[in-house]
Amino acid sequence: MAPARTYHALTIDEDKCIGCTHCMKACPTEAIRVVNGLAEIWSARCVDCGHCMRACPEKAIYVEQDDLQNAKSFKYRVVLFPAVMIGQFPEKYTEDQIYAALLKIGFTHVFEVEQPIGVLKSSIRQYCRTTENIKPHISTFCPAIVRLIQIKYPSLIDNMIQRKAPHDLGAHFAINELKKQGANEDEIGLFYVTPCNAKITSVKSPVGEKESIVDGIINMNTLYNKVMQAIDDKEVPDTSSQRQNLTRDGILWSLTRGESVHFGERSMAIDGIHNVIRFLERLENEEVPDIDFLELRACDQSCAGGIMMTGNRFLTVERLESRAKRYPPAWKLQQSDPVKNSKEIKQKLVADKIVPRPAFSLDKDRVRALEKMNKAQRIICFLPGIDCGACGAPNCQALAEDMVNGRAKMSDCIFLQQMWEDEGRISTDKAFRNVEKKWGEKRFQADCNKRGKRNEGF
Repeated sequence: MAPARTYHALTIDEDKCIGCTHCMKACPTEAIRVVNGLAEIWSARCVDCGHCMRACPEKAIYVEQDDLQNAKSFKYRVVLFPAVMIGQFPEKYTEDQIYAALLKIGFTHVFEVEQPIGVLKSSIRQYCRTTENIKPHISTFCPAIVRLIQIKYPSLIDNMIQRKAPHDLGAHFAINELKKQGANEDEIGLFYVTPCNAKITSVKSPVGEKESIVDGIINMNTLYNKVMQAIDDKEVPDTSSQRQNLTRDGILWSLTRGESVHFGERSMAIDGIHNVIRFLERLENEEVPDIDFLELRACDQSCAGGIMMTGNRFLTVERLESRAKRYPPAWKLQQSDPVKNSKEIKQKLVADKIVPRPAFSLDKDRVRALEKMNKAQRIICFLPGIDCGACGAPNCQALAEDMVNGRAKMSDCIFLQQMWEDEGRISTDKAFRNVEKKWGEKRFQADCNKRGKRNEGF
């Protein structure tokens, strides 16, 4: 079961926020409003995709991470990272140099989470075989997409594959390997390096499990900078033994089509959350022909385009594709010990049933919801349909829905206010005060500290 309250990784710094509406316009789930001149995120609608953070010109939206110092409390300090992290580094740095830098920073063991990916592939195939009557099977790899379906497309919940993500695979694999070396489980600290904020949420407030096995989260851009400071151009020890269960399939898993290529005769891979939303609308309306498997990712170029990534996403993809050619396909490791003895890990990869959390219904009561929908449609008749955002909502439709739910009023629309002012139904002073309530006092006074002012940067 999903926890009663969802953790969100995104936080707004009110001292930096200028209420510019960039984030509100960029949000794919209309989860942001401007209130009293500041952006406000509606928790129920936020899927932690990070588009608002990317769009903010003031860097007022940020992501909190766990303190790296927490790792020092464990005897065995394990860093878990997706293969996509290696793709961030220039070609002049070898895998051995990157691994050595991570050990130099203070970790005792280094694991890429996609090894052995064959265990997860086998588990997913098993699930698909036992649920042939439910298609398409939808991957649960991307936590932003999982939450999107929970809140906006609850009718597709049963299509989601009840299997955990690769970081869970990597975590269980790391624990098993360290136990073989004599470590006690309570001595092992697992720290996952994330390419996006949605995966932070998936650890802090997991869907399909009660509690994550991971002990801490590290932002990938933060760790990248630390590695670049610690990396040594000189010859370093051979660390290939720590990658002996890594395969071509695992390296490509977090890229677009890295997953879907392995499942079903008819499989599709869609990246970019706006593209995903358009497709899910058609899927829910039964406008899509028979599909076996859907790989849906919130970021362009999948994890290579994650908000926490430092490098160019296209260069990252090219580097990972080149790296993957040096590794064997997963089927060649089928007889390796981790794959042959994977029964216990497979059981731990089975997720609980995902529950819907609809956030776009106007009311829990169906009759009242229909009444509100009809009322919103009547309100739309009076709104200009310009979708300017000056009301503090992303568009006129959203404003109408806010009105029927008591979150906004007709006077929030500046065009209606102007018309009422011309008709003498509202005073100029009252109209101006209404605008100030939405955008903050003294917002419309001349201010040469605004972004974009003359001679900015000189």
